[in-house]
Amino acid sequence: MTERERSDFMATSTAAPVPFVALIPARMASSRLPGKPLADIGGLPMVIRVAHRAHASGASRVVIATDEPAVAAAAARHSVECVMTRADHPSGTDRLAEAADLLGLSDDQTVVNVQGDEPLIDPEVVAAVAAELARHAGCAMATAAHPITTLDDYRNPNVVKVVTDASGRALYFSRAPIPFERDGPALSDGALSAALLGAPVLRHVGLYAYRVGFLRRYPQLPRSPLESIESLEQLRALWHGHSIAVLRLSHAPASGVDTPEDLAHVRALIAAGAV
Repeated sequence: MTERERSDFMATSTAAPVPFVALIPARMASSRLPGKPLADIGGLPMVIRVAHRAHASGASRVVIATDEPAVAAAAARHSVECVMTRADHPSGTDRLAEAADLLGLSDDQTVVNVQGDEPLIDPEVVAAVAAELARHAGCAMATAAHPITTLDDYRNPNVVKVVTDASGRALYFSRAPIPFERDGPALSDGALSAALLGAPVLRHVGLYAYRVGFLRRYPQLPRSPLESIESLEQLRALWHGHSIAVLRLSHAPASGVDTPEDLAHVRALIAAGAV
């Protein structure tokens, strides 16, 4: 979080910190990096480093949700709370819904989904997403996004885009270039047009805060055709009329760990004391 974002967060947050529970879904199945949650980073399993970052966010409770006994054992060794969930959940959101029930959370509580492969996540951004949901009483969820500045990212289907309304609520998420500039020039220098930069074009960051009552309803909502086409589960919420608040960051947060190369990079940063 930049100094400006930190100032904006402090100025718009309530006098007391927004209470929330951080839930960390962790599965061992990863096609590109098997056993990812337990990958060693500077002497600690990755998921434990994530839990430490979540604790630093000010969460009232930090809980790992997993279907893997080895992950639960690692949590116990490092005194991190953990719940065992079913192995057949179709998405991380469904896993969190079961975890909320197992933990006995009330419908009016807030849960932040902190991915188990984000060992460099900024604790202040975690808290800010929870605060963003608190500021939007009519929203069921909150998430984050930052501006896209390059044509490659704008066109890349692996970069999820989001457009919002004037109040900062999501209108749509897509892998396609949105908004699309119908009469824009053909650009080849890697930069977006002035019109797109002024929109701005936003890249979605996969960090979510939920109201627990909605989190419990989510698994019962039928999958939407848009969710199936785009392979973006947040479109299920929009399809069924639930609003999503979008916290706008000025820059991209630290990336997660998806590949062996990502893991090597994070290990090097930790070893160098850069984070």
